[in-house]
Amino acid sequence: MMTATTEPMGHQAARAAMVASQLRTSGVNDARVVAAMAQIAREDFLPESQRPFAYRDRALPLGNGRAQNPPLATGLLLTEARIEAGEKILVIGAAGGYAAAIAAQIGAQVTMVEEDADLVALARTALGDTVTLVEGSLAAGAPANPPYDLMLIDGAVELIPDALADQVRDGGRVVAGVVDRGVTRIASGVRTGSGVGLASIVDSECALLPGFAKPRGFQF
Repeated sequence: MMTATTEPMGHQAARAAMVASQLRTSGVNDARVVAAMAQIAREDFLPESQRPFAYRDRALPLGNGRAQNPPLATGLLLTEARIEAGEKILVIGAAGGYAAAIAAQIGAQVTMVEEDADLVALARTALGDTVTLVEGSLAAGAPANPPYDLMLIDGAVELIPDALADQVRDGGRVVAGVVDRGVTRIASGVRTGSGVGLASIVDSECALLPGFAKPRGFQF
């Protein structure tokens, strides 16, 4: 369990303000998600240079072209995920592991996938042994341990490759940020034998993930 017992008071106050002004007012209504985000120190999952800005309502740069989702996007994704304790969850594009940590706090069995070596090192330090960390291609997922009850893509993508969708059990859930005509949205769907159909829920700023560009002419 990740807690913040010795952090600066400034971070504690900023986290409380994030919960009050960013989450509770904007559709993050799963009490377990709110409680976990109120407890877990977001700054621990960021590079040192970004920790002073951990609770701002925007994406934060992580280096190498990557960014961490704004707190609201994280809260909306996890709320829409409707996580049940004991479920097997695959988190794609986990960066420093913040969303994975929240899912684990709720009681999920979390496998996270990250391909950036610096972010993998950050996640290992922040998470310890609370999740299973797979270093490798985001688009390839974690094919050694399917099927998963839920796949959470922690950022915005233009498409979900079949090889990744196939790691979710039939009837399992997929929650992601999607890019639609230049706008990023939170979307969710169910895995069926024919693939995953995602329905947009709400517009939200999401960090773009590499490796998920759609072919010309493709639409969700």
